[in-house]
Amino acid sequence: MARRSTVQHDPRIAGEPELSARLDTADFDAPPPRRPRRGGWSGGGGRWLVWTGRIILWALIVVVVVNGIRAPFERFTRQEVAAPNGAVQEQHGFPVERGMAFAAQFAGVYLNFNPDDATSRSSKLAAFLAQGMDPQMGWDGFGKLAAVAVQAYDLKASDANNAVVSVAFQSGPRRMLLSVPIYYSGDDAGERFVVSGRPAILPAPAPADLPQVAKPETDDAAAAELKPQLEGFFKDYADGDTAGLQRYVAAGKSLPSFGGALTFAELKEIVVPVGGATREIQAVVVWTVPNGDVPPTPDSTDPATAGGHLEQAYRLTVEKQGDKWFVADIRGAGRVAD
Repeated sequence: MARRSTVQHDPRIAGEPELSARLDTADFDAPPPRRPRRGGWSGGGGRWLVWTGRIILWALIVVVVVNGIRAPFERFTRQEVAAPNGAVQEQHGFPVERGMAFAAQFAGVYLNFNPDDATSRSSKLAAFLAQGMDPQMGWDGFGKLAAVAVQAYDLKASDANNAVVSVAFQSGPRRMLLSVPIYYSGDDAGERFVVSGRPAILPAPAPADLPQVAKPETDDAAAAELKPQLEGFFKDYADGDTAGLQRYVAAGKSLPSFGGALTFAELKEIVVPVGGATREIQAVVVWTVPNGDVPPTPDSTDPATAGGHLEQAYRLTVEKQGDKWFVADIRGAGRVAD
């Protein structure tokens, strides 16, 4: 029976490389080799910039084209041009304010006539009429007409040279309108106006319907405190007593007075809403108006010296300082709840 050799063989044999059970960590730290990418798009950043530039360029072109179309359309369709302070307001290039002033001046002459003044009227009208027009503008020389409160009311221009102006006026108890066609020569022809046709009298619109307003909740206690203060204030406010007036005016405030032009007669009504130390109140005051140059005499029964009475409504800002009320401001009341 053969025996196994007891000689141990060294695994390391001379002349052969030494084997080691340890791993070299440097092999793990090294990055894997890069493979060439297939199917990619090299140089894409440049193309995106080109397309972005094209989009921006087309957007600018669209904006320019739209504005170019819209601008003339707005110029032709607008009815009025908002004018800054000091500038001439225009419709279709027609000067509105100057045209209305010309028509109102013409109406003041045209609407007033009587047989005794026919010659004078025709000579005055000549300043507004073109050559060859009827010097009396349709009036046959008979009858009478008188107009007051002549005011330019409206203007409608059809183009830069032609317009129709409405002029409001009062004749007796009636309020009416006069329609006046006028022509404007333009800037290159002296900026002149002329009546271009026969006027027309029209009825004016009726007064508007005024809705009722609710009365505010009132403070009767504050009204009782304010009444004597306001009576003294309005008396000195009418008389022009500067020193006396300051007793009723809030500290740091100064108010002008009538200086004797009117005389205080009565504080007829006072409305004081609920509030704090500063309030907006309403007062109805009765003034005595002089009868000509004669100063009015209170409680006089003589018509020559009694004067007339006129009711006026005021809105006052009052402030309570300590235990008294003082006036900080006074102005027209506007609409007062009845």
